[in-house]
Amino acid sequence: HNVKSRLNNLTEKTMSRKPLYRQIADGIREQIQRGELKPGDALPTESALQAAFGVSRVTVRQALRQLTEQQIIESIQGSGTYVKEDRVNYDIYQLTSFDEKLTDRSSDTHSDVLVFEVIQADDFLKNQLQLADDKRVWHVKRVRYIKQKPVALEETWMPLALFPDLTWQVMENSKYHFIEEVKKQVIERSEQELIPLMPTEEMSRLLAIPLTKPILEKVSRGFLKGGQVFEYSRNAFNTDDYKFTLIAHRKQR
Repeated sequence: HNVKSRLNNLTEKTMSRKPLYRQIADGIREQIQRGELKPGDALPTESALQAAFGVSRVTVRQALRQLTEQQIIESIQGSGTYVKEDRVNYDIYQLTSFDEKLTDRSSDTHSDVLVFEVIQADDFLKNQLQLADDKRVWHVKRVRYIKQKPVALEETWMPLALFPDLTWQVMENSKYHFIEEVKKQVIERSEQELIPLMPTEEMSRLLAIPLTKPILEKVSRGFLKGGQVFEYSRNAFNTDDYKFTLIAHRKQR
């Protein structure tokens, strides 16, 4: 009811001057600007907006399409329409976990673990992880979420001998926390490479993005203090949700 009354008040001001779909779009935009709708909040359903404004569903969809094109709202398949959050700033020079990158937002994050298994490393993985005798590795695939939205697909391989007690539950949360707080290991650095590419069918499906939309993949190797490789990972990012930044210093003459 509050949503309806607020939106009706907004439309009464502009009823004679603007097309109906623009009135709806302006009303929602003003609510966001005033903080009544915050980043990540769900918008009323199309039916609720239709009832609040007394307009057709076509008009409501025109308004939502305009706000989507303006990057103010976004639709999450099977979930609803939400106020769009600012993109996550991925500082390439700061080695932080997924959760740590979002600490300033108080965002609800979680991971959906799709694959959790032990496999025999092939020659490529053996080389990447610097394996000697024991070629068994953990293979984990998980989708990382901010609230209800899938934002990254991560595939990770880790030496079994290094983490024999790794669990599904650990990978639903933070592996960095497990390594540092439970295993008491020191993570020293990560060697990373960013690759632009077109998404695979799996990436498109799991990240809810079109096959025609380019993504960024980050390929990385993580090292413990002392030089031991503890992971080889491939992360596919929805670039609507991430921006990659670094600070470059010019060499002083």
